[in-house]
Amino acid sequence: MGQDLLALLSGSLVGLVLGLVGGGGSILAVPLLVYVVGVPSPHVAIGTSAVAVALSALSSLVSHARLGNVRWSCAVMFALAGVLGAALGSTLGKSFDGQRLLLLFGLLMIAVAAMMLRRQPTIDARFEPLTRASAPRLVPRLAGFGLLTGTMAGFFGIGGGFLVVPGLIAATDMPLIAAIGSSLVSVTAFGITTAANYALSDLIDWRLVALFVAGGIAGSVAGGRLAQHLSSQRQTLARVFAGIVASAGLYIVWRGVMG
Repeated sequence: MGQDLLALLSGSLVGLVLGLVGGGGSILAVPLLVYVVGVPSPHVAIGTSAVAVALSALSSLVSHARLGNVRWSCAVMFALAGVLGAALGSTLGKSFDGQRLLLLFGLLMIAVAAMMLRRQPTIDARFEPLTRASAPRLVPRLAGFGLLTGTMAGFFGIGGGFLVVPGLIAATDMPLIAAIGSSLVSVTAFGITTAANYALSDLIDWRLVALFVAGGIAGSVAGGRLAQHLSSQRQTLARVFAGIVASAGLYIVWRGVMG
């Protein structure tokens, strides 16, 4: 019962952070499952979090699609290449030593925090949609960025939105809001692919998935409402969250190095 409550609270925390500062919050799922909920296997934590990330991204995708923020042709091409990478990455992740995988995950968290602390530039992009005329130029770029991002997402069991967004912008000069909406196609697809691969090896705790997702839904609703009241402080909140992610990453690395 204690573990169930911790799973609910951990899911709520991830949802709250996502509602407050947007992408990046799901990277907390694995360390919360391992160090707070007490999941003994890093691989089970990664498989379990992959399901939660996919469901969370799918919910957000529906909202962004209704607002017209998804550029479907580019998003689907990026995701198709990324799914191949996610299948490869998750297969490699399953065969990797669990403790070493956690150590690399900690290093990734530090890198993500550094990326979040960088001030986002104002983008006045000239977006070029994927058409027959633009395909020879855009398809290789979308496929290349998608494959690389999907491999990392699958290996670490994360959504990878913080990598997909800049990848879409670099490949197509897509406006930021469209890149955020379009990235959710890939995040959903990567999560499903990774989860399916881990499920084949029976590395998902479905009870924890249900509890984590239930907590995440409640947390995201609360985070979204709170964000409206703190809209002028979103940049400050993002920096505070980046500090939390960096601290968690340093802790994981310290635990891994100290054995």
